[in-house]
Amino acid sequence: MKLNYKIILHFFGLLLLFNGGFMLLAALISFIYKDGVTTEILLSGVLIILVGVILMVVTKNHKKELNKREGYLVVSFGWIVMALTGTLPYILTESIPSFTNAFFETMSGYTTTGASILNDIESLPKGVLFWRSLTHWIGGMGIIVLAIAILPLLGIGGMQLFAAEAPGPNADKLHPRITDTAKRLWLIYFGYTAAETILLKVAGMSFFDAINHSLCTLSTGGFSTKNASVAFWNGQPIIQYIIMAFMFLAGTNFVLSYFAFKGKVQKAIRDEEFKLYFKFIALFTIIAALIIYFKADFSISSIDHPMVYGKGEASIRHGLFQVLAIITTTGFVTADYTLWTPFLVVFFFGLMFLGGSAGSTSGGVKVVRHMIMIKNGFLEFKRALHPNAILPVRYNKKSVSGNIVFNILGFFILYMISFIVGALVFSMLQIDFESAIGLSASSLGNVGPALGNFGPVNNYSELPALGKWWSAFLMLIGRLELFTVLILLTPFFWRNR
Repeated sequence: MKLNYKIILHFFGLLLLFNGGFMLLAALISFIYKDGVTTEILLSGVLIILVGVILMVVTKNHKKELNKREGYLVVSFGWIVMALTGTLPYILTESIPSFTNAFFETMSGYTTTGASILNDIESLPKGVLFWRSLTHWIGGMGIIVLAIAILPLLGIGGMQLFAAEAPGPNADKLHPRITDTAKRLWLIYFGYTAAETILLKVAGMSFFDAINHSLCTLSTGGFSTKNASVAFWNGQPIIQYIIMAFMFLAGTNFVLSYFAFKGKVQKAIRDEEFKLYFKFIALFTIIAALIIYFKADFSISSIDHPMVYGKGEASIRHGLFQVLAIITTTGFVTADYTLWTPFLVVFFFGLMFLGGSAGSTSGGVKVVRHMIMIKNGFLEFKRALHPNAILPVRYNKKSVSGNIVFNILGFFILYMISFIVGALVFSMLQIDFESAIGLSASSLGNVGPALGNFGPVNNYSELPALGKWWSAFLMLIGRLELFTVLILLTPFFWRNR
């Protein structure tokens, strides 16, 4: 079966309209704050919209059928198209004049990784900072999920796209019509963002800082308007607690939020993945807080002075904040956790492989995959003793098919291979061992802060140009759950059958 290139290009045109439209919003912010770059951001948006319109007009007579192969192409190359065009506001405003750096920052934004090459964030124009945060917010729920919300206007079914991009082993649907599902998810996403913005403003942030941090929290991104990230507000714990609450929500399955809002709170609370996600956070926070309390040197770890709020409260707050930031792959920082004892450095490195819930905006492997692998592992002991017994893996009291179990095991093996290859490539660029494994785990898991020379208080500016392109590739395959991108590298994908 030949590929329908016209519908692929038509969809790229639609994505460019979205991209350009959001740039116009950033231009409005630039105009309001009179930061001097309104014309450049406006020009970026107009140019992208113009290209999008031309693509849609040229391909308007396309065949309105989208098969799986075309779905994978639209998702994978759609993100690349968005990242390439998303560099324009940085380049035209000369905020990031280097194309390599601009592409890295944009890909880090859309994939909600939060790794940055900027050395002085606070010197950037507000319109550019807002665009930077918007790239997180657009990529958080998914560019494609946004697009399929209006696919009926094009007469195109969106299930193939949703399946290709949906995070986790299965795509939960709230409604039989996929477009209605996308709309409900985006409504919840927008509502949470608005709520956090209001709360942060009331807690003492400026409106600009509040909306930017809300955009970057709900997307589990991690870009900040401050050089010190959320550590800037170490003297205002209430701000950090608000961000923690929304990081937790962003790391849960948005379908559970929908059930809760519909009054089905028990259904959300009883979900096995949610319970394990909550237990992981509680357990890991206790471990981190105890070690911070008894072992960490508060004077050198950039933790706010414990005499102000008490050492116990500071230990719990910073422990919980960093556990949430890494598990949900948000990547905000309140302190340099690499100075909290070697155990915690390794501990937080391990958490980079956990990830949030399936159906959340988090990156990483996802809690439900770990759960099913653990359950299947224990069942293997029973199967060894009772080889003729039928012992299915159960999730939420339902049997999980063998295909899903094999898919999850295959995903985990591929994830670990990608991590190892990623670290090897970084080491070939003369990057030390600790930094190489940290970069690979952080890029692939869309976490942001890494280890060594690229830790939580450093950035990626010193990474060689080839390293930035390699890191951007790892970010993309991590955000799109490996298979969606890597399947394009297989020869059988391109065979006409």
